[in-house]
Amino acid sequence: MPRRTPRFTLDRLRTPGRFPGFLKTASVCALIAGLLSPLSQVAAAAEVTAANDHCGGQCSDILPPGENGNATLAQILLNQAFGTQPDHAEDQLGPYANLAKGYPTLTNATINTFFNDASFGVASDQVASTLSPAGRSDVTIVRDKKTGVPHITGTTRYGTEFGAGYAAAQDRLWLMDVFRHVGRGQLTAFAGGDPSNQGLEQQFWRNAPYTEADLQAQIDNAVANNGTRGQQALADANAYLAGVNAYIDASDSGRYFPGEYVLTGHKDSITNAGTIDHFKITDLVALASVIGALFGSGGGGEVNNAVSLLAAQEKYGVEQGTQVWEAFRERNDPEAVLTVHNGQSFPYATKPASPQGAALPDTGSVTSQPLIYDATGTGGDATATATAATATATALSSARRGMSNALVVSGQATASGHPIAVFGPQTGYFAPQLLMLQEIQGPGISARGASFAGLSMYVELGRGQDYAWSATTSGQDIIDTYAVELCQDDYHYLFHGTCTAMDVVEQKNAWKPTTADGTAAGSYTMRVYRTKYGPVEYRATVGGKKVAYTTLRSSFMHEADSIIGFQMLNDPDYVKSPQTFQSAVQHINYTFNWFYADSTHTAYYNSGDNPVRASGVDAEFPVWAQSAYEWRSWVPATNTAEYTPASAHPNSIDQDYYISWNNKQAKDYSTASWGDGSVHRGNLLEDRVKKLVAAGGVTRASLTKAMADAALADLRAEDVLPDLLKVINSSTVTDSAAAAAVAKLQTWLTAGGRRTETTAGSKTYADADAIRILDAWWPLLVKAEFEPGLGTGLYTAFTANLPIDEAPSAAHGPTGAHAGSSFQYGWWSYVDKDIRAVLGESVQGALPQKYCGTGTVSSCRDILISTLKTAAGKTAAQVYPGDTLCAAGNQWCADSIVQRTLGGIKHGNISWQNRPTFQQVVEFTSHR
Repeated sequence: MPRRTPRFTLDRLRTPGRFPGFLKTASVCALIAGLLSPLSQVAAAAEVTAANDHCGGQCSDILPPGENGNATLAQILLNQAFGTQPDHAEDQLGPYANLAKGYPTLTNATINTFFNDASFGVASDQVASTLSPAGRSDVTIVRDKKTGVPHITGTTRYGTEFGAGYAAAQDRLWLMDVFRHVGRGQLTAFAGGDPSNQGLEQQFWRNAPYTEADLQAQIDNAVANNGTRGQQALADANAYLAGVNAYIDASDSGRYFPGEYVLTGHKDSITNAGTIDHFKITDLVALASVIGALFGSGGGGEVNNAVSLLAAQEKYGVEQGTQVWEAFRERNDPEAVLTVHNGQSFPYATKPASPQGAALPDTGSVTSQPLIYDATGTGGDATATATAATATATALSSARRGMSNALVVSGQATASGHPIAVFGPQTGYFAPQLLMLQEIQGPGISARGASFAGLSMYVELGRGQDYAWSATTSGQDIIDTYAVELCQDDYHYLFHGTCTAMDVVEQKNAWKPTTADGTAAGSYTMRVYRTKYGPVEYRATVGGKKVAYTTLRSSFMHEADSIIGFQMLNDPDYVKSPQTFQSAVQHINYTFNWFYADSTHTAYYNSGDNPVRASGVDAEFPVWAQSAYEWRSWVPATNTAEYTPASAHPNSIDQDYYISWNNKQAKDYSTASWGDGSVHRGNLLEDRVKKLVAAGGVTRASLTKAMADAALADLRAEDVLPDLLKVINSSTVTDSAAAAAVAKLQTWLTAGGRRTETTAGSKTYADADAIRILDAWWPLLVKAEFEPGLGTGLYTAFTANLPIDEAPSAAHGPTGAHAGSSFQYGWWSYVDKDIRAVLGESVQGALPQKYCGTGTVSSCRDILISTLKTAAGKTAAQVYPGDTLCAAGNQWCADSIVQRTLGGIKHGNISWQNRPTFQQVVEFTSHR
């Protein structure tokens, strides 16, 4: 019988499910009796000896909820009815959650209470099983007792990759299938028409509407352009797919395949009729397009930028309006926290002295290009319409959900003299998790870490023999918007003077109710009009001329190219130094910040194919689709161009420390999203790490504690609230309600301004009233502070560029609410700069005027006190209205993290932390 996680660890009350109310206890018991018999894989224990491990037992990692992301039908039914968990489905969730209250007493000796030992190999007494997949003699998959992580060891390259594919399917087959269908725009037809499925496929397919021929061409080009490594990558991918498909066949005949295939109608639980489609190589490109769009494609938003610029110019006039817009845009704010903080400049996407080619829309003429056509049933009802609108807004925003953080300290400041890193990607929380852990040892490959399911032929974030690496989303602008002039009709455009028909790419989906998803029948067609300048996203007029606005991404039609960089990162004969590490990640065309640590050195590099724009083109706004304004040396047929050289990308070796939380990379290096100003969540890391480095003697425990402390901090409380209270307390607060609220806020601030439980498992915040007050106050004070001065039109336009808040209880893009990641986007810099200006303090990069109370302390104070009183009077139920998981007024639950179900197994919610999903703590003791 699968074990059951104790209730005190996780909150099992009112856990949401993807399978609505179809399970009854009696029927479950009857089904279980007949389903516990399918063949399971049994293998004898064997010893695996670690080789070339230079970490000295000081490498650790964690990836909740657990390694096992597959569950048979019987296991799903048991979980739905009784809460039981398959082995290793949840055993990393408790340790991950417990760090939130356990970090204050953390020591080097207790790190692995909250993390896994990430040493190479498995001790002989810790081997749970050994498998030779498909009977092969050239590869074994050893799983450890504690976490069930696969340790793949091959004697041939083919066997190694075959084993990696087999292990991936063992742990994530259903999830891999879900996301290949997301990438192909076929999720609803595969998994059901639930609105969340509709939104997911629409969001991603809009940005990557590929045909089968497009997918294959990307593989062919990646192989052809990369010589021997390209050929090796193709061979590795084919071996990996052979392993995946071998597991599909074995699990099908053995009847231990994921139970979701039965629940969604693809397999019959009694007769075993139905099929699980084999994976093919183009599926890998479809998967890569989803991951790249979600985490590695900075840019876009040029049309929204144009709309807000026009609103500013309408209110203030062209010259002053442009100045106001630039101030709020904060392209190169002098107070922004930087990853490369030595003063080195890396100019990119800066404002040109004399802008050329701008194609700003006529006021009020912009409309979004529809994606959905011919909708029927639940594909066209009110819920579907709202879902489509949200998906469109998310897909077209420049506010990419960056997530991920890194803290890296040079050996000069550590107790041991060796560098220390605490880093990882913040990829949201899912069940099963998007990432999976693995160790791969074979010819030309030696690594342990995390990889996205279905793309795990290499470790993508992890450690090698004597080095470790990780990434954060960087968000520099690799997406431009072009205004293509229409001709003949709405579906032809001028390309280099010739009237050219738009290509039409369609995906027709239909669904009907299943056991897993009871959504009534429906259908629709997703239709994208593609030009040589990319897909059409908007329609408008410019100077009275009808245009289509298209988005061109440098990684469009190049989703497979990054495989070479990951191959290099796994190759111990390639990565031997910070310089060779930087060379490897230069082959990754997605927009990431990459960090490195070995026993002596640290390094940083910002990756991505940054196009060289034509002279005078401002990357912030749409430009005319004309030869003069195209990327330099752009070839439409292959979407290739001249890219900025490696030396122009922010990079560094052996800086005293590095921090990154999706903040500005370096001086003069512009990112596409708004909000890189004086207050950014990166400050939460910068302030703590800088203090540690100044004191010296940094340890793995002290750096982990700095991360964990920042993970509980309310950015608004730590970096903005002190100045707000300074204004309020500029004279005695006589109103009793306001005074009580101020006292609560001050007490919370003195305690550290953290959103943390009173005691572990209490599900009640310390200083709960103060947190409620600030959550209610922030949107009220921002509106009252800025809307009178900006005017409703411009204020609304700016909120479309940058939301005013991203508190833990808010929704978070494609991951939805309860997603952990918080305080990435908000108006905290604007409030900070404005309040400091009102107080008469020095402000670099100040806003063009004082907004709060038109600039006087007394009037500003009146606004703050008035809005504070209103906020303090709001009940918890008003501030936290409740959802399918949480009752109205349940503050802790509103913040809590949920593993969003992508399959049949559910997990309880855990207390909020703002930290990476997969995380490493590393300190190497020696080098080859």
